[in-house]
Amino acid sequence: MSEQAHWEEVYRERQPQQVSWYEPAPDTSLALIKQAGLSGEAPIIDVGAGTSALAGRLLEAGYSDVTVADISAVALARAKAALGDAASRVTWICADVRTHGFAGRYQLWHDRAVFHFMVQPEDRDRYLAVLRRTLDPAGHLILATFGPDGPTQCSGLAVTRYSEQALLALMGTEFTLLSARLVEHRTPSGASQQFLYTHWRREPTGDPDTQRELILPPGRVPHESAARRAMWLRECS
Repeated sequence: MSEQAHWEEVYRERQPQQVSWYEPAPDTSLALIKQAGLSGEAPIIDVGAGTSALAGRLLEAGYSDVTVADISAVALARAKAALGDAASRVTWICADVRTHGFAGRYQLWHDRAVFHFMVQPEDRDRYLAVLRRTLDPAGHLILATFGPDGPTQCSGLAVTRYSEQALLALMGTEFTLLSARLVEHRTPSGASQQFLYTHWRREPTGDPDTQRELILPPGRVPHESAARRAMWLRECS
């Protein structure tokens, strides 16, 4: 079965509230997007959105240029139906994010449900290539993956779990990590899943030594010093 057929079957056989990644309100994502300080006209894309309510919440928050992309047409149809008349204010794209040529540049790329499924290096490389072609040179990236203690499978597929350090090594110096936070997600069945939410700013000429030191509230992943992080990156390169 192809990946697209797999996800069409998932969304055809389960209601939105039955999938493990369902959340009643995308509060963590919305808070991070607001922290980016973008204007209401800034183009925002939510990749792998499925039936998420984030697009509607963004419209309510005053953002007017919202795009939703997912590999499943069934998921997008359900998301549109849930939004009602407001669905006409969103751009909907049914596509595989690894291969799609997005028409414009986005000032913010949001992904809560796709990247940890990129378990093969070639899939990660293709995803990141599309991200770099699509994101504005000074744009923001909100990337949420399963954390170090997250599940090893989701919806019957293998996933990759990430630590902050692993993502730093993977993203390289082009992206500056602004914040990282571990969040325990409660699934509809009552199980707990650890997510790692990260917020990045694209820095085409960035340097690891310029990584910002932040004082983070409880629950966020503590940052290493810039010098130690730069040393770690050099050792892993």
